[in-house]
Amino acid sequence: MKVTTKNLSETKVEVTVTLDQNDLKVAEEQAILRLSKEIRVQGFRPGKVPAEIAKKNINPNDLASTTADIAVRRTVPKAFDEAKNIPLVIPNVDIVKFVPGEVLEYKAVAEIVPEIKLGDYKNLKVKREEFKAKKEDVDDVVARVRSAYAEKQVVKRAAKMDDEVVIDFEGSLNGEKFEGGAAKDFKLKLGSHQFIPGFEEGIVGHNSGDRFDLELTFPKDYHAEKLAGQKTVFNVLLKQVNEFILPELNDEFAQKCGPFKTMDDLRSDIENNLTEQNKVKSDEKFKDDLVSELVKKSKIAAPEVLIEDQIRFIKQDIEANAKVQGLSFEDYLTQTGQTEEDWKKQIKELAEARVKASLALQMVAREEKIDIEDEIVDAKINELREVYKKSKEALNNLKDNNVRQDIKNRMVIEKTLNFLVELNSKAEKTDKKSK
Repeated sequence: MKVTTKNLSETKVEVTVTLDQNDLKVAEEQAILRLSKEIRVQGFRPGKVPAEIAKKNINPNDLASTTADIAVRRTVPKAFDEAKNIPLVIPNVDIVKFVPGEVLEYKAVAEIVPEIKLGDYKNLKVKREEFKAKKEDVDDVVARVRSAYAEKQVVKRAAKMDDEVVIDFEGSLNGEKFEGGAAKDFKLKLGSHQFIPGFEEGIVGHNSGDRFDLELTFPKDYHAEKLAGQKTVFNVLLKQVNEFILPELNDEFAQKCGPFKTMDDLRSDIENNLTEQNKVKSDEKFKDDLVSELVKKSKIAAPEVLIEDQIRFIKQDIEANAKVQGLSFEDYLTQTGQTEEDWKKQIKELAEARVKASLALQMVAREEKIDIEDEIVDAKINELREVYKKSKEALNNLKDNNVRQDIKNRMVIEKTLNFLVELNSKAEKTDKKSK
């Protein structure tokens, strides 16, 4: 077997393979063995026909095509291995020349795992950002909690921002009603920005019992294309104005909120929770920054096939989230004002970044011999079985070896990421001490 390799790009190669008589002889013997099971020769039981006799009774075209198929299947993996390339997909094979019993030449093209040159991952010089809980953050949470305990009271005055109003409304375009443009007894908090610009502001100053028109324009980037940029008129009946009466911020209020005796206790608890949340936020950002810096310091080419896979995964996530809301992916595109082609162009940069990050972390795992024991993978799968015990489809998927390998790969990546965090946290502390 003679193999020559041509690099079509950083992530794609073309391997040309030439097989001689000896290579084809082995493939032909296997082809005869396979095809002999399908022929009938008088005096022999099916599948027991000797090879020499079987060959004389096999259609020459069938023998040639089966021999070529076996020869290619046997030698493609060896050819890529010899060229020190790992295909990411099944190679696309094109037979260039085939003379049965003499020579077979073919070309195989495939996306491959690219050569990766890792940067110095042991000292990435990334600083951990600290997100401290500020007084304003605590005040904001207190305000939200206070709003949750507010009591509504019907008032006989003009509506103002932060009031809740009960309205009937009906929208029209050029005198024609449009779908989703009307409702009765609709409760709306003014200032919540639930409606298009000008709607909530237009209610301010009106009293219960008032009927009035609001002449507005839908934003140009409105999710419903038919309405985007269109002028509209909403006829509104203001039926009721409710004012929110906020409780006083005192110890009595704190006691209503939980096991607190004073407002200071409540604020201290909120501050502690915010500090914990900020620590998680800081840790996640540190991980993201480490991976970004690793990719930046390394030489990594992202194979197109992996980018396409990542785009598909992102799409599946969006579809799953949309389904929970009773929407389809097409609905999501409509709401965001995109075509699928536009969406793919926009998301491709993110997909490419994810692929590079994954390849870099896989290389670090290989360098550091980071692995996950089978017992730990089994425990994770059992944990997932418990989570998805009501889904037959999910439980069946967890039996698939490919799914198991994917779970293991994810666990290796997570373990590698934690290794990087620990390694570079030590380096960060050393730098601080030296200063």
